Amino acid sequence: MYPFVRLAWQFCLHRNAASLGVGETHDSTHYCLPWDLDLWLELNNGLTLSIYDMGRLPMAKRSGLIAALKRRHWGLTIAGSSVRYRKRIRLFDKIKMQSRAICADQRFIYLEQSMWVRGTCAGHALYRTAVTNSDGIVSTDQVLAELGPDITLPQIPDWVEAWVAAEDLRPWPPMQT
Repeated sequence: MYPFVRLAWQFCLHRNAASLGVGETHDSTHYCLPWDLDLWLELNNGLTLSIYDMGRLPMAKRSGLIAALKRRHWGLTIAGSSVRYRKRIRLFDKIKMQSRAICADQRFIYLEQSMWVRGTCAGHALYRTAVTNSDGIVSTDQVLAELGPDITLPQIPDWVEAWVAAEDLRPWPPMQT
């Protein structure tokens, strides 16, 4: 089941946090709890993605995106992701997470998140996100204009551009066997 209580807790913890400019980093703290473990007694890879939500959604609120979504009746979706798992996260480990928007193209906003345990990076995620309405994807220019005047994100870094190019090479839909 989706961890709604944990998400509500994160919103509560950050309810008085200062607003974030688009591209600024949202820092949050999380713990690996008993129900997060897999058979090898480490953080389950699927739950890792849910815990990343716990950083991404409060970041969206602090940047004004959640208010814009409500105001315009827009939705938010993940259109792709790439996750690196580099260090095991064990029971009751304290996870420090950093979340930020790093760049955008015409359709997608790219987010970067990382999990740190005892000063070591345990995981890193890149997300391609889209704002949607009843007609499909809302252009990022329109989204950024809704967030405020003169908001821009940096150029797409080479490593993100290479990931986007690799994703474009993937066949869609995949072959059925």
